Amino acid sequence: MNQQVVTSSHSTLGMRYLLHVPPSYRQDSDERWPLILYLHDATERGSNIDLVKTSGIASVVEEQRDLPFITVSPQCPEGSWWPLHLDAIDALMKEVRNLYQIDERRIYLTGYGMGGYGVWNMATTFPDRFAAIAPVSGGGDPEAVCALTDVPVWVFHGERDNVVLIREARKMVDALRMCGGKVRFTIYPNGGHDVWIRAYNNPRLYEWFLSHKKP
Repeated sequence: MNQQVVTSSHSTLGMRYLLHVPPSYRQDSDERWPLILYLHDATERGSNIDLVKTSGIASVVEEQRDLPFITVSPQCPEGSWWPLHLDAIDALMKEVRNLYQIDERRIYLTGYGMGGYGVWNMATTFPDRFAAIAPVSGGGDPEAVCALTDVPVWVFHGERDNVVLIREARKMVDALRMCGGKVRFTIYPNGGHDVWIRAYNNPRLYEWFLSHKKP
């Protein structure tokens, strides 16, 4: 198994998460590592942490052990929604930053479906936390996006997504552009809701993440 199952000791809910640490990581080294926080889709909610591995970053690192990031993939409780757990996620992120050699300038946020909504919500709530964000197949509140004018954003969506319609992503992109935000928008013309497969298996996404650091 490439990912550890961890229960956050700082979360009042005891939120569980998957933690991936690259094989070349050394705790006794001065090297600081970039970190990706991944928020899953609605179908991975519950108490079976293995469900989180079925999509997104948590799926990718099961196959690509040498992905040069520490990754954190929490599990949302059954019947709940990411915006209700932002403080718990923030707490477990502090825990990971205390335990591992994390580069505070290179913390990235991404999520798929319900997690795409979570990305927009968490980033606008904590706009100073992340060096860059990448919502996939999600949407959010366009009135809140002006908080992200200094955060690089790359949005991915399938034009034929019948779960989260592409207009939801367009509203966010258009609103952020109106605010002067730095946003890229990749549309997969024949893609449905599962375009995470193409988005997260695209090496350019990870190159793009690493090209951004907080000041």
